[in-house]
Amino acid sequence: MAKLTKALIAEQIARSKPYYVWDTHMIGFGLKVSPSGKKTFVLKYRTTEGGRGAQQRWFRIGHYGSITLEDARKQAMCLRAEVVEGNDPQRQRQTLRDATTMTDLWERFENEHLPKRKPSTADDYRAMWKNHIQPEFGTSKIKDISRKEIIAVHLRISKRSPYTANRLVAMLSKLFNMAEKWELRVDGVNPCRHVERNPENKRQRYLSADEITALGNSLRDGLALQEENHYMAAAIQLLLLTGARVSEILGTRWEWVDLDRRVINLPDSKTGAKQLFLSEPAVAVIRGLAELPKSKGQPFVIRGRLADRPFDNLRKVWRRVSNRAGISGARLHDLRHTAASIGVNGGLTLPIIGKLLGHTQVSTTQRYAHVDINPALSAIDAIGKTVAASLGAIPIPRSGQVDANAEIVSIGNAAE
Repeated sequence: MAKLTKALIAEQIARSKPYYVWDTHMIGFGLKVSPSGKKTFVLKYRTTEGGRGAQQRWFRIGHYGSITLEDARKQAMCLRAEVVEGNDPQRQRQTLRDATTMTDLWERFENEHLPKRKPSTADDYRAMWKNHIQPEFGTSKIKDISRKEIIAVHLRISKRSPYTANRLVAMLSKLFNMAEKWELRVDGVNPCRHVERNPENKRQRYLSADEITALGNSLRDGLALQEENHYMAAAIQLLLLTGARVSEILGTRWEWVDLDRRVINLPDSKTGAKQLFLSEPAVAVIRGLAELPKSKGQPFVIRGRLADRPFDNLRKVWRRVSNRAGISGARLHDLRHTAASIGVNGGLTLPIIGKLLGHTQVSTTQRYAHVDINPALSAIDAIGKTVAASLGAIPIPRSGQVDANAEIVSIGNAAE
């Protein structure tokens, strides 16, 4: 036995059975070494009731690596002080575990973990909790939830939405991992382990040239009927022209737009800071929006229904526009796929496509690093030219004109 030090801990190797290394400077404080090699700080103590015949307790302080030796020693000192005062830390921990419900766990997760995530990710978690997890498990004790229950819920939801069922299990798994980290559930017993997920085949839906032409006609008809406004039409055009994500286009602020360099400098996105490259047709769309009276003094390029707010939901608009165009089975995200497919069909290399779309997969990002802005602009011009030729001209009013018969600024061959 010796005083626990970093050097002493580093010397410990896994054996066929778990063993302990006890600290000579604090009674009961030690290190457990598991056959797997995991090293865990523990405190062994007896409660003050019953003298030497009192029940012995084992308190797991934390894994070495997740907690430092110095912090573990401080916690052990505090725990021993509680014992001297007549408290039983392990019983208190067990009582907390026994009483904690999934709603209790969610409230802590929402307060401590979600602020570290991107707002869009946090919103997804909240929606999943409200719509699926809370109705199923909200009042359940976290210690009682079994794999069998999770499998049953997963199977039931899979009948109507396999993708949602998989997301539910993924979020539950995250919640249980955090419960273990916060000592609210026994370590290493996440009930989501071995729950078989539904197969997810990535969609390969691209708009054809005829569908893009029909889309352009639908946008023009929608503007003439005043079922869509110019911001809605511009958002859909920019999705096709840039290959950007919906959130990136709807969240773009004027201060991020550099039309001279033909880029939108996003300070943050799903993959971090990135640039959206603008073809000449895309620049024409944005210049047209800048001339709209309602754009004056507004922070967002795609203005929402309320002043100083972005347009928050394009799905209903897309449903209306695509139905009018006779396009079935296509999502808004498929406009991004379409832009990429046009680039590939036009002979652009995958590194260039990756640069445009902001992909972050390790196997391709190393190749993106050497791509500079000039080839990227050439690539987006090639995509823009093809899209604009099929899409046709969408009316954009000159300054001071907002009706459907306003003078058209051409973004394609149709108005030439």
